[in-house]
Amino acid sequence: MNILRFSDLCAQNRVRGQRVFIRADLNVPLDAAGHITEDTRIRASIPCIRMALDAGAAVMVTSHLGRPTEGAFQPEDSLAPVARRLGELLGHPYENGVPLLAHWVDGVTVAPGQVVLLENCRVNVGEKKNKEDLARKLAALCDIFVNDAFGTAHRAEGTTYGIAQYAPIACAGPLLSAEIDALTKALAQPQRPLAAIVAGSKVSTKLTILQSLADKVDQLIVGGGIANTFMLAAGLPIGKSLAEPDLLDAARSVMATMKARGAEVPIPTDVVTAKTFAADAPATIKAATDVAEDDLILDIGPETAARLAAQLTSAGTIVWNGPVGVFEFSAFENGTRTIAQAIAQSPAFSIAGGGDTLAAIAKYGIEQQVGYISTGGGAFLEVLEGKTLPAFEILEKRAAATS
Repeated sequence: MNILRFSDLCAQNRVRGQRVFIRADLNVPLDAAGHITEDTRIRASIPCIRMALDAGAAVMVTSHLGRPTEGAFQPEDSLAPVARRLGELLGHPYENGVPLLAHWVDGVTVAPGQVVLLENCRVNVGEKKNKEDLARKLAALCDIFVNDAFGTAHRAEGTTYGIAQYAPIACAGPLLSAEIDALTKALAQPQRPLAAIVAGSKVSTKLTILQSLADKVDQLIVGGGIANTFMLAAGLPIGKSLAEPDLLDAARSVMATMKARGAEVPIPTDVVTAKTFAADAPATIKAATDVAEDDLILDIGPETAARLAAQLTSAGTIVWNGPVGVFEFSAFENGTRTIAQAIAQSPAFSIAGGGDTLAAIAKYGIEQQVGYISTGGGAFLEVLEGKTLPAFEILEKRAAATS
């Protein structure tokens, strides 16, 4: 992907004294008291901000937080908790918080070597629909626009797309650049065999992903409710397990596409069942052919898990989205744990994304063994669907126009 990178501008000494506008993804979870409960996204934004400060830029950073109503700012919409945490991470002279500016669309005052945080961008009227008048005002604030928010790259909004259209220079920050490189390595230029793990409750929410991957991957591992639908499509009993009977033809189509390419969708040969969906429900391992009418399938069985793990350890590239069972319950976590450990031990380049996937990675402590952990949920899924993300598209256009 041909894009301009902020790191290159810094290396070429083209940033000193320039007004740099960074669109970060600082949309972190808050508790009822407004305290940040998990700050991964804020920590991930620090390298870009430091890069800009070290290069002598006058730095503006903004993000959305929550789901505010445009033109109707509420106290709970404020980035104030983010400003405090950002300041702690940046250190001197921001220990007590990065200055937070409201009503900033018509002008921002910040000196070279300093940084300010601009209040919740989705409060600005016209942000979500990318209104041209707002986009032009945003672009007028800066000399260089830096998109470092992969989590919003699938949205064409004022601070993700419009500003990139009109800013003098538009480029990708280090986090967005790393996402692009990892996705390119995994999907556009993969080492073979390419294995993809797609799991979740419903085929319908990931059908386009499954269809897109069926044309690319050598092995498509399905899990969760998705696997139940594929088992049903393969003629296996699933009891009262979560499934989508109306999508059996779609599942069969994916399997046929894979088979025509000499690839496969491995169907579980054994499963772990329970009579109720509960953490303390007794777990029973059964052959996939022996599932009873009142059984719930809550995990793949140890035989299936071992077979999939063996295949993953010999893969060249692994894409992982979704746990293969109810890993939150200890009796039904073996499948996901086995898959996670296989990915950790595999020499393959691996990329993982999605909230539940990241929770599993953290639970099994394999963060350092996964090649790349994506920070974007919806954006990651749209790339797997084969879509071109708006943020990527406009950065490519701007790079092509200036090359």
